[in-house]
Parts: sequence; C-alpha cells; structure tokens
Amino acid sequence: MYKVAKEAGCSFSWVHEFLGKLEVMMLVEGTRVRDYEGLVRYWQKVKTKADRREYMHRDPLSLLRRTRLQYALTTYQAENLVQHYLFPSRIDLYVREEDAERWHEFIVEDGLVGKGNVRLLLADCHVFYGSFERRGLKVVSLPQLIVDLFDEGSVCVEAGEKLLEKVIQHALRAE
Repeated sequence: MYKVAKEAGCSFSWVHEFLGKLEVMMLVEGTRVRDYEGLVRYWQKVKTKADRREYMHRDPLSLLRRTRLQYALTTYQAENLVQHYLFPSRIDLYVREEDAERWHEFIVEDGLVGKGNVRLLLADCHVFYGSFERRGLKVVSLPQLIVDLFDEGSVCVEAGEKLLEKVIQHALRAE
C-alpha cells in the first residue's frame, strides 16, 4: 500500500481507506485485483471527464511524431494501434492541462480550430501512468483506453469489450 500511495502521489491513509472501499465492493483483495472488469467499470463511473479542444489538421500523426510535448493517444487511433478493430476516424489525445496553449499554437501553425479530426483532452499527469509506445506513437494504458472506449459509446463499446476480454485473458495467464 505504501508503494501504491507513492506512485499515486496520495497519502497512505487515503490509499488504505480507498482500497478498503474497493475490498468491500469485492473488486480487490488488499492490493490484488479480484474483479478486473468490475474495477474498470467502477473507474468509468467515478472518473472525471476531461475538458476538450477540437481542431482540424491535414496529417495529425506526423504532427505527433514531430512534437516533444507530452501526449497519449486514446479511443479510435489508440485502439487501432493496439487491436486493429476500429477505423481511426478521429485522433483523440490526452495532453497536460498546463501544455494546452502550447498544443494550440503547435496545431494551428498548419491546422484549424473547431470540430475536426483532432480532439485534445486536457488532463493531469496521472493519465500518462502506464502509457506505452506503439509504432512511434504514445498510447494511454490499456485500462485507460478501455474506459475511454466505453465512454465514447457506439462501436467503441464493442471494441472496448473485446480489448477488456484480451486483457483479462492475458492477466489470468500471467497468474
């Protein structure tokens, strides 16, 4: 629990209390996950929704490959990189709230403001925990991706369920 508190940037007492709550809900036992799907669904209910900014850019993937700013892809493009089920019709990416203006300037150099093919999701640094790289692009953690797919709705829910099944199967084999 001390390690969880340190990695989450929380006090030990808060982590102890919160894990106790999750234990009563039968989602965890100590720090071990008992019900992965239940935990993901709980997280979906309680997480805060990120503020968004929308843009149109001719080649957003090349833009991402050029930037030194921190980001992590989610929803359509991230799912396509991980599982290849959805057509990446829009690029959704988490960026740090404090980098929002720098991202805005970077995108509008050769892009446009308004509803388009790029959506910035403004978040704190915790959203990058467990992120990884795939084909030269940064992707959110698999649990974050699953929750975001569920939140997106429509065909993304089906993609999220398929990914959740794969993650659970992999986790069970690892035990």
